[in-house]
Amino acid sequence: MNRIVLGDNMDVLPSIETGAAALIYIDPPFNTGKEQRRERLRTVRDEHGDRTGFQGKRYRTVRLGAQSFGDLFDDFLSFLEPRLAEAHRILSPAGSFFLHIDYREAHYCKVLLDALFGRECFMNEIIWAYDYGGRPKTRWPAKHDTLLWYVKDPARYTFNRDAIDRVPYMAPNLAGTEKAALGKVPTDVWWQTIVPTVGRERTGYPTQKPIAILNRIVRVHSDPGDLVLDFFAGSGTTGEAAARNGRRYFLIDSNPEAVHVMAERLAFSEPEVVSSTGTDGMDLSC
Repeated sequence: MNRIVLGDNMDVLPSIETGAAALIYIDPPFNTGKEQRRERLRTVRDEHGDRTGFQGKRYRTVRLGAQSFGDLFDDFLSFLEPRLAEAHRILSPAGSFFLHIDYREAHYCKVLLDALFGRECFMNEIIWAYDYGGRPKTRWPAKHDTLLWYVKDPARYTFNRDAIDRVPYMAPNLAGTEKAALGKVPTDVWWQTIVPTVGRERTGYPTQKPIAILNRIVRVHSDPGDLVLDFFAGSGTTGEAAARNGRRYFLIDSNPEAVHVMAERLAFSEPEVVSSTGTDGMDLSC
């Protein structure tokens, strides 16, 4: 069964069976100290509009609303630690855990995860690099996130190398015709644009991550039929990647807006949507 739960993850995680999840991915708030906000806009043709488009045609911007959440914790590690401990308990013996974080907290989280999982269970620091957004003039623009990959048992974990999507060679002429046509296996630096501002993938939820990133993680680090857990589920990208690749998902978020977005986005997979208080059939209109 696929499930979406509205509630504090620390109220829900203890009820999940030990060893139940083959893959856990979380993208917690990055502790940026600011509100994360995403405007939802639409443009319509209007000769007196505020935007100029293709061939000089004029458009008017229509504001559809906004979604936001606070991203400030006085003690971020104290907030994360009990949740990471639960993740370690819930992870299956051959399971993988991914923490998606940014440069502000990555090094602190690495030390904490080393203590919880063991340094021998650390497999990779993966860099997701992108090139979009503002460019400060006083420092190098920060255009990457960090994914820390740990396993429950370094002698036994799922890694489906044949399922890795290949990427173009940066110097295809040096690789040769046959290799260039096949593409190469990505390194620990993943170049992937953010979710396009205009496109079918965008839900309008703040901090939504590209499904290409989650597709890669789900296909390589789990098997069909496995349970994938995300307890900071946000817009539900993890759930969509799981469902479309033949896995089951369990998603938790404390934001009713997030649960509303996920329920609509994942309706094709017929999830059970409940609250942590046990109230089924919630009113998800936001």
